[in-house]
Amino acid sequence: MTFADPTEALPGIDAHPHARAVLAPALGPRASPSHAYLFHGPSGTGKRTIARAFAAALLLDGARDPGAVAVRIARGTHPDLTWVTPSGAAEMLVSDIEEPVVAAATRTPFESARRVFVIEEAHTLNDQAANRMLKTLEEPPSFVHLLLLTDRREDVLGTIASRCQHVRFDPLPPVLLAERLQGVEPLRAQACARLALGDARLAERLASAEGQALRASAEGFVRAALEGATSKCPWTALLEDAKAAGESAGEEAQERMASELELLGSKDRKRHEREGLDARRRLERRARTHTLDLALRLAELWLRDVLCLSAGAPELVYAVDRRAELEHDAQARGAARLGEGIELVRDTRLSLPLNVSEELALEALAYRLEKLLAR
Repeated sequence: MTFADPTEALPGIDAHPHARAVLAPALGPRASPSHAYLFHGPSGTGKRTIARAFAAALLLDGARDPGAVAVRIARGTHPDLTWVTPSGAAEMLVSDIEEPVVAAATRTPFESARRVFVIEEAHTLNDQAANRMLKTLEEPPSFVHLLLLTDRREDVLGTIASRCQHVRFDPLPPVLLAERLQGVEPLRAQACARLALGDARLAERLASAEGQALRASAEGFVRAALEGATSKCPWTALLEDAKAAGESAGEEAQERMASELELLGSKDRKRHEREGLDARRRLERRARTHTLDLALRLAELWLRDVLCLSAGAPELVYAVDRRAELEHDAQARGAARLGEGIELVRDTRLSLPLNVSEELALEALAYRLEKLLAR
């Protein structure tokens, strides 16, 4: 199967000029696609969708039944496509890539003339996993193509990033994100779109009931510090939101494991149950940490909006549905101290993946913000 215009194989690529400029020529007649690509940009911008479509286009080469390639890839049943996600609570482990990628890349394709490996969250590769990947990236077999995906290009190890062709996916404009939030009150949709910073998936999450609750908890956390009410322990709501997110992720993992166990014989059940419980704990920890990170990011953006109003730039406010509250918080507060407050929140965000006590970190942040910013 061939396409008169290579971009026909990549629906949605026109929204990302840089990605189109890199990927379209790789699918043209007599094209020579790179052995490794780094897809980077905010989540929700289409990286995974385009990666799947690009993989399908690459695997058409040599396919006995070209018409079935895209269907099998969509179902996750194509033997020449391997899709890898991190199993660690905060990182990609060696076991995630050792056999599925490094070892598998040495074996010839099953059906196509190529093998494609998609590695999500490439910024979570730890040093050991990255070192195991290097030889495959440096000297891959001619039939191997690796697509690395990341929402945080700056955190991808330099040794990995330098061996890939970069493919940029630009943030989606807030107007477009707001239009996608069907059934959401217009002003709230606009706020969620702005707060998402170009991340379509995050905009949807913020517009949900769970997202609205998290926004309220983050707002309450900051405003308690601003009003000198930290003694009310405003971090408790953030911890409860994070705990709920972890439990939800754990329940989903448990349901998946239960369905998989039905297909296994008694010999493999105990091993799969043990591995499944370990994976569940990691998923719960990751969901909890990600939710706390998002909560602190929302707290940071609240202070940023207060700073915009304090500096006389109301047009730059993100949380447009909370304008009155922001104006109240902006009264008699200097830009310099608000900037320091933003840095305090940012530093705490960076400390969370380092296995610090979440409750102690949030409590310390609340008291520091109060000391800095309370009237």
